[in-house]
Amino acid sequence: MADFVKVANKSDLASGQGKVVEVEGRAIALFNCRGEFFAMDNVCAHRGGPLGDGYVDCNNRTVQCPWHQLIYELPTGVSLTNSLAPLARVETFEVVVEGEDITVSLE
Repeated sequence: MADFVKVANKSDLASGQGKVVEVEGRAIALFNCRGEFFAMDNVCAHRGGPLGDGYVDCNNRTVQCPWHQLIYELPTGVSLTNSLAPLARVETFEVVVEGEDITVSLE
């Protein structure tokens, strides 16, 4: 069974925003799209940009890296802009909301 760690409260993250949280010593980008929460590795596969600081598009459920504009799907972590899209991806993590608590599992 996966171990979930509380990383934030729902009120900490408005819709369309990202935030960097730490889980077991690892930087994780957490996103809110209209009450649906996503978590992925905070490091862009291209040049290591901070995805948690990127532009969130809730209509397409994507985040754009602030450094070189690569776009990743929030649910899958697959890059939509890299010519090697299926190979350029960041790891995603399961998110569970329990009441007001947002929890993430790295398993």
